[in-house]
Amino acid sequence: MKIFIDSADINEIREVHSWGILDGVTTNPTLIAKTGKKFDTCIREIVELVKGPISVEVISSDWEGMVKEARELAKYGEWITIKIPMSKDGLKAVKILSEEKIKTNMTLVFSPNQAILAAKAGATFVSPFVGRLDDISHFGMEIISDIVQIYKNYNFKTEIIVASVRNPLHVVTAGKLGAHIVTCPYQVLELMIKHPLTDIGIKKFLEDYQKIPK
Repeated sequence: MKIFIDSADINEIREVHSWGILDGVTTNPTLIAKTGKKFDTCIREIVELVKGPISVEVISSDWEGMVKEARELAKYGEWITIKIPMSKDGLKAVKILSEEKIKTNMTLVFSPNQAILAAKAGATFVSPFVGRLDDISHFGMEIISDIVQIYKNYNFKTEIIVASVRNPLHVVTAGKLGAHIVTCPYQVLELMIKHPLTDIGIKKFLEDYQKIPK
């Protein structure tokens, strides 16, 4: 399973990259706005560091605008992936961009039906938002199970990015279900490292080391 960081903060991205486990990055306008940096500066910093898929989102709502934006964003580098929202216009844009060999990530997906359409249109990635489904009392990971099964049934090439990840349990469940990718906030990635028994073990080893005759 590939691990992406859901962030536009270059300090967070650099830190996780240093762990040796980072496969890609997902961003959105909200995350970029939080950095306080210009869009161009933010994306260039990420592109220089990460050699893996980097999702950057369009803001147009019509397919012509999406395609125009995507062509410009693709100029940032070979790893740029264009996030396109699920809609009729989004599907049209994904189809056109896939034919132009521009990588796409169909985002704001909340149902297996939407995921089927994204794959049919040729999306490189599809991003089901599990946390937001949990927020409205739906079991978000259930749609991951459905999408994984459907994609296997028909050998769809679209990769599933489990998005809106809120905790390490989402990551474990995604792995058990066979999702291709999880994209996590920095805080969740930090929590994945930690375990109280690990901390106790390290403390015990250090204490015992001090008892060794010098």
